[in-house]
Amino acid sequence: MCLCIDEELGIFTFGLQMSNGDMFEKNHDEIDFEFLGNIRGKNWRIQTNIYGNGSTSIGREERYNLWFDPSDDFHQYSILWTDSQIIFYIDGIPIREFKRTASMGGDFPAKPMSLYATIWDGSDWATNGGKYRVNYKYAPYVTEFSDFVLHGCSFDPIEQTSSKCDITESSKVSIPTGVSPSQRIKMENFRRKHMTYSYCYDQIRYKVPPSECVINPLEAERLKVHDPVTFGGGRRHHGKRHHRSRSSGTKANDV
Repeated sequence: MCLCIDEELGIFTFGLQMSNGDMFEKNHDEIDFEFLGNIRGKNWRIQTNIYGNGSTSIGREERYNLWFDPSDDFHQYSILWTDSQIIFYIDGIPIREFKRTASMGGDFPAKPMSLYATIWDGSDWATNGGKYRVNYKYAPYVTEFSDFVLHGCSFDPIEQTSSKCDITESSKVSIPTGVSPSQRIKMENFRRKHMTYSYCYDQIRYKVPPSECVINPLEAERLKVHDPVTFGGGRRHHGKRHHRSRSSGTKANDV
């Protein structure tokens, strides 16, 4: 897939997602890759997210800086979804491993889904809270796809039935069953260098991490250094407050 655009065409959000919102409007599942827009000279950011059974009140986002420009050339973005885990890959490197836990109940995506690719204006939240806006004079925005591969058991949305199939036997492509030791080293290296946000460590949103979170002390410390307010429980200052200096009577800014 290639976001074949010029960086100055504006800010937009592109999503590659598995979802079933058309069939399950109130309790849909969703697995997302989301590109959060870009401005020239800045690193592209990508977000992964997971919803299950309509649990949109619990955001399971992680965000990463990319080490390449996705608008320059094609890159491979993959999702492995089984009944026990979800793994996200970029160019064959696992970047996130999400394991199903008993405490999640129906919050783990388990219903049949379709694959979608969408482009939309996410600048209200995706670009520093609306700091940068989409410039529609540069539309249309284009994304190109190549070497598209989809493996899975087919599902009839009318009859609400799925076919019986053995993916490992019917596919000529080797489908991984998990993260190998060598891949885990690459994944840890990627997360150490490029991860900038994980909901599991967000102390503003979650005083107690969601039950499926496995806390890695090294990740927690790195994110705390990156953003001590979000990941360290510090206080956030809201704008500028003006007060009068006691000693001189002049105004000073408390930022």
